[in-house]
Amino acid sequence: MDDAGTNSVIRRVDRGAPGPGPLAGVRLGVKDNIDVAGGPTTCGSAFFASRVPAEDAEVVRRLTSAGASLVATLNLSEFAVGVTNQNSAAGPCRNPWDLSRIPGGSSGGSGAAVAAGVVDLALGTDTGGSIRLPASACGVVGLRPTHGSIPMDGVFPVCDDVDTVGPLARDVALVARAQRVLTGSSAPLPAAAPPRRIGLPVQLLTDIDPGVQAVVDAAVAVFGAEVVPIEIEGLLDAQDIVYTLVYADLARIHASRLASEPERFHPDTLVRVGLGVDITADERADAVTARRALQSRISAAMEGVDLFLTPTLPVDVPRADPDDVLRVSRRLGQLTYPWSLHAGPTLALPVGFHPGSGMPVGVQLTAPEDAEDVLLAAGAWLFNHRLSHGRGSDRPSP
Repeated sequence: MDDAGTNSVIRRVDRGAPGPGPLAGVRLGVKDNIDVAGGPTTCGSAFFASRVPAEDAEVVRRLTSAGASLVATLNLSEFAVGVTNQNSAAGPCRNPWDLSRIPGGSSGGSGAAVAAGVVDLALGTDTGGSIRLPASACGVVGLRPTHGSIPMDGVFPVCDDVDTVGPLARDVALVARAQRVLTGSSAPLPAAAPPRRIGLPVQLLTDIDPGVQAVVDAAVAVFGAEVVPIEIEGLLDAQDIVYTLVYADLARIHASRLASEPERFHPDTLVRVGLGVDITADERADAVTARRALQSRISAAMEGVDLFLTPTLPVDVPRADPDDVLRVSRRLGQLTYPWSLHAGPTLALPVGFHPGSGMPVGVQLTAPEDAEDVLLAAGAWLFNHRLSHGRGSDRPSP
């Protein structure tokens, strides 16, 4: 993608030559809701057009201290609300594989910039799927880490109960290196290794696009592992639980803006923020209770397997359609929201291409809490052994 195609994706940053460290020479892009000192951090919103943080977010400090060179801040859905990345004050962000399609969101600029080769490594945030959806739509790798394992200082919130920050890159190896730096771990990186037992959450696998399902089935076969059907009580309630938590918090966080200048929100964001106004404290408390119960059931179900596997997107990457955002958003998030309620990590990675459109298809691997090494080892093995579909496993540049 040339500069003309990236105008709505990036804001270039010049921090000078990178220093030494495990990420030396890595070009870093940062989602624009993560503070970068001395330049605008706008959250994709007209409200914050002139906001200039005095300090880097802790995650930015850790990566740049490890030698990464900060070169760009990246577009997002306004205030990280939405999964299409069409609602930004900087303009809509599109998918570098096909500019008529969405890049996923809310970290759409992060996924698009990595896929287009503008940056090597990007930071995104993930509440309901905002790292995993762009990773899948743009054919890159994205990690939602164990909740609380990476500091959120200097990251504008959506919902503290489920917010995370995590890395995106073109391969599992760089994501793994970044995860070590972000968590402050000095442990050696895990060697690639396939899982022995894979759990398939059957409740989530009943309404998948046939082209997506064919690519995912081939990926499961590549592992050669024992496949275990899993049913988890209440798993289909996850999306509504997350919506209650998120919309209630959005209405609180943006209450003064909603009351004084609602017209400054993008119309799509305004609708979403407004959905939380009538959620009561008791209803939010009930959602917290439901989240904890589902979290316990997910953890119990994982005891008999190494990891869970599902598609990331249940459909082919949609074309941009700003008139139907809410319906598209609910459909796109139906497989990511359950793992937002899980305390453990989820890795999204590409496994092939849709036989109809040629767009990337990805899977999610989900592991127990603090089991990033199991996840990254399996992800590296699958990434290195994925089958050829559509445009082929060599993943030509978009």
